[in-house]
Amino acid sequence: MASKDPDPSLGYLTRKDTEVKLPRPTRVKNKTPAPIQITAEQILREARERQEAEIRPPKQKITDPTELADYRLRKRKEFEDLIRRVRWNQSVWIKYAQWEESQKDFNRARSVWERALEVDYRNHTLWLKYAEVEMKNKFINHARNVWDRAVTLLPRVDQLWYKYIHMEEMLGNVAGARQIFERWMSWMPDQQGWLSYIKFELRYNEVERARAIYERFVQCHPKVGAWIRYAKFEMKNGEIVRARNVYERAVEKLADEEDAEQLFVAFAEFEERCKETERARCIYKFALDHIPKGSAEDLYRKFVAFEKQYGDKEGIEDAIVGKRRFQYEDEVRKNPLNYDAWFDYIRLEESVGSKGRIREVYERAIANVPPAEEKRYWQRYIYLWINYALYEELDAGDMERTRDVYRECLKLIPHEKFSFAKIWLLAAQFEIRQLNLMGARQILGNAIGKAPKDKIFKKYIEIELQLGNIDRCRKLYEKYLEWAPENCYAWSKYAELERSLAETERARAIFELAITQPALDMPELLWKAYIDFEISEGEYERTRGLYERLLDRTKHLKVWISYANFEASAMEENDESSDLPQDGVEEYNHEAKKECVQRARRVFERAVNYYRTSAPELKEERAMLLEEWLKTESSFGELGDISIVQSKLPKKLKKRKQITSEDGGVTGYEEYFDYVFPEENQATNLKILEAAYKWKKQKITSDDE
Repeated sequence: MASKDPDPSLGYLTRKDTEVKLPRPTRVKNKTPAPIQITAEQILREARERQEAEIRPPKQKITDPTELADYRLRKRKEFEDLIRRVRWNQSVWIKYAQWEESQKDFNRARSVWERALEVDYRNHTLWLKYAEVEMKNKFINHARNVWDRAVTLLPRVDQLWYKYIHMEEMLGNVAGARQIFERWMSWMPDQQGWLSYIKFELRYNEVERARAIYERFVQCHPKVGAWIRYAKFEMKNGEIVRARNVYERAVEKLADEEDAEQLFVAFAEFEERCKETERARCIYKFALDHIPKGSAEDLYRKFVAFEKQYGDKEGIEDAIVGKRRFQYEDEVRKNPLNYDAWFDYIRLEESVGSKGRIREVYERAIANVPPAEEKRYWQRYIYLWINYALYEELDAGDMERTRDVYRECLKLIPHEKFSFAKIWLLAAQFEIRQLNLMGARQILGNAIGKAPKDKIFKKYIEIELQLGNIDRCRKLYEKYLEWAPENCYAWSKYAELERSLAETERARAIFELAITQPALDMPELLWKAYIDFEISEGEYERTRGLYERLLDRTKHLKVWISYANFEASAMEENDESSDLPQDGVEEYNHEAKKECVQRARRVFERAVNYYRTSAPELKEERAMLLEEWLKTESSFGELGDISIVQSKLPKKLKKRKQITSEDGGVTGYEEYFDYVFPEENQATNLKILEAAYKWKKQKITSDDE
């Protein structure tokens, strides 16, 4: 929009019309300082001196009644005109009434006040000024009339009552003042009004009247502060029994209030001043039992100070425990899911030894169930149940309650999502300790049905094995393997059980079934257990067959070394199990040893050939295999031949290779060890000779040309 076009937002003025034109600042040509400097103070003083005198109207002196009447008429006309314009302005009415008062025309002044009150009688300032005018001019009955009307119309304005009573008291009309107080109390004012009435009676030593007013006061305002004031009043007058009675009545009525702590502290301090320390201690303990822990901080502090002053060792310890209890209550109130705070709180209560309190804290703690059904949130929580059950069994000795704790805990855990084997096992072990074998079996059976776990199976099998129930153990192992067919530990233990029962064929069948499983968690342990089983049974051919089947599945270095060591150790087994006549034993042993050495060598040679032909990249494994072969040949003694292995040992070379970054650049070099075997060395030499032969041939050809 151009600056010359009218703008609706500016009332259809142009931008140029609305621009504020500021005067152009004058350019100072000479910036050197003037020879005579003038301060701001001099400028202000000069302006003051040059200011003209204020024009004031001349003072008018009235000398005769006619002039006075004219003056009054003029002023009244001015006030009346002003009132006609601003009738609601109270200051105009007040000035008008005060002017009439200054003219000593009190009837007219009263008329003005009355007219003002007709406009706004709810304005208590008008009533106050009206009554003050009457009192100032000693019109007592008129003032009483004004106060009476004021408190009748505005009974909730305390200032009117105070002024009215003060006037009567100044006049010595005590009965009238009391009557006004009674009128005021019928309106049930706030505490300050009652206290003013009580002070009024005490100024005239009317103690019984003051006591009666206190009774009405605590009925009207049943607050802790009112009762404490009443009790202190009785204490000040030396009425200890009456004061105690007041405190006791207050406790009966206000024990459950929010500020009951203040009442109990005042009651205990009262008894302390009366040298009744046992009473004070009982009050503190009663208060600590009934007041919520979060709002009893001051009470705990006072109780600890009281015990330190008057108590014995046990009392001081109880007070300190109470203080710590308050701290734990504060923590668990802020965060009920802070299970560590609950554990500390429970340990504190257990150190005290109160069964009721301990159970209460346990019940409150286990009521705070984790909000999410995830195991990580329950891991700390579940120990609350465990500790609760152990406390009931070991400390409280309540077996039925212990059984209930375990039952409720198992009912609470969501077994479809996760479970805790330790709870099942602890519940079963508890039943065993109670000689309830059927109950323990039922718990463990439910555990296997709802939430099977390794620990549960192992412990259940261990229990049945200790009891000698072999058939139950077999059924449990079958259930175990149905649930986890890949568990090599279960297969091994099942076979070990059958072997311990001299059921060799059953053990072998179990091993065979195990190694045919499509997936196993630790197959090497299972194969080792099967091989060790066959070796222990003296079935060397079966063992060799197992090694061959294992080599069909994996060609791992450890398998080759284990196979070779087995063949080498078969020599010792044959030596021990020889039953030949004495004259042929040595010859047989020698031949058997030779046979074992040959078998071990054949295994090592097969392994070396495999690494040379099928896995040439596994140089380190091949070098380790040759080192193991060398040790084995050395262990054979005179039957061993180290030279067979030494000719095949590699050379160990230190080499460097580049380290490349992600973008392909070279960042450095890394050292590593490489193994060069004899056949690789020969191939390298042949390549060098071939390259040299080609070079020589090229040189001869170039010379001929």
